[in-house]
Amino acid sequence: MAGPPAATIAAALTPFPTLDETTRHARLAPPRPGAAVVIDTDAANEIDDQFALAWALLAPDRLRLLATCAAPFSFAHRRAEVLRARVARDDPANAGAEDHELLALHAGRLAFWEARGWDPATLELPSFCTPAEGMRRSLAEIERVHALLGQPGAAADGRAFAGSTRYLTALAARDAPDTSIATEASPATTRLIELAEAVAGNDEPLYVLALGCLTNIANALLLEPELVRRLVVVWTAGYPSHAPHVNRAFNLEQDVAATRLVLDSGVPLVYIPGYHVGAQLRLSLPEMEAFVRGRGAIGAYLHELYTHNPLWPLAGIDGLHAQAAYSWVIWDLVCIAWMLEPGWLPGTLVRTPHLGDDLRWRPGGPGRHVMREVHAVHRDAIFGDLFERLAALPPLAPG
Repeated sequence: MAGPPAATIAAALTPFPTLDETTRHARLAPPRPGAAVVIDTDAANEIDDQFALAWALLAPDRLRLLATCAAPFSFAHRRAEVLRARVARDDPANAGAEDHELLALHAGRLAFWEARGWDPATLELPSFCTPAEGMRRSLAEIERVHALLGQPGAAADGRAFAGSTRYLTALAARDAPDTSIATEASPATTRLIELAEAVAGNDEPLYVLALGCLTNIANALLLEPELVRRLVVVWTAGYPSHAPHVNRAFNLEQDVAATRLVLDSGVPLVYIPGYHVGAQLRLSLPEMEAFVRGRGAIGAYLHELYTHNPLWPLAGIDGLHAQAAYSWVIWDLVCIAWMLEPGWLPGTLVRTPHLGDDLRWRPGGPGRHVMREVHAVHRDAIFGDLFERLAALPPLAPG
């Protein structure tokens, strides 16, 4: 099937405007109640985005959700990693150091697949979709969550928008003055630019809660560099900026070029590490049974997702029946939580790091712009608020 050449343009990597420190610090201060929000989400990649989107829709007293944009996603790179891990296991002498790191990371997944006769080289899972298919599934999932809450959410209603169909093209020489980058316009980028301009007229930022890779936001910044003055991006991924680890984090590694562009653009950024801030948001099966199941149509759907998680085959999990104890991380709640009550996610201002080719953070120098980085999370307060809002829904009728 042909791609969308009409939506693709060649855009020069335009220098971004520079915010003065007073403005930047003001943008990175806690948001006021009722702030304008866009959610950018790979809603179909697993189950946490649906929880996050539902929570946002149930909290109009704290945030004003203007639009939800579908982000691309694909787990195809995991198959390539598992293949490298298999080489490290079967032919360790001819494997590199990174291959052995991947074996340590994926040994359990590889054993799970092989026990079922699944060859990583030929295995096809729904999660190995193309980025374009991931985006389309995410758009459908956004509309589904809206519908289950009885709220308009279809593209025709002006609330849900299709995003990028491919990842941003990596630049060979990012600092060359004649460098260009393939930039994709989409309904999501168009709407993001429109809303940012409208909100800017009220002298307030538009908060973009990035629950997936940064592709849509990077494209929008390239199409309209003035967004640096109008947005605050709240994003979860990776390790703390001082950590030495390789950032094998889904939201970061899918589109490294987009990650670098957003970090380097100077757009105000609230960074919430997945490890080990978001990772603390583990939700247990007893909590699901007590506080989510039966809480309206959305509660029933979230329970179904939790008990039939589409990522189990990829993760190497054989269903709840095989687990003596079970919980799942609902990562993306952190972005919503920071908007609802920043005190649940305390942080501080730090220099924005650079991302190395090895996916490790490099310290930002004295002249590097600052970002807000979260370093802790009040897990019980976050789930408590979500459960209270679900409890206020009419119970699901039996049958």
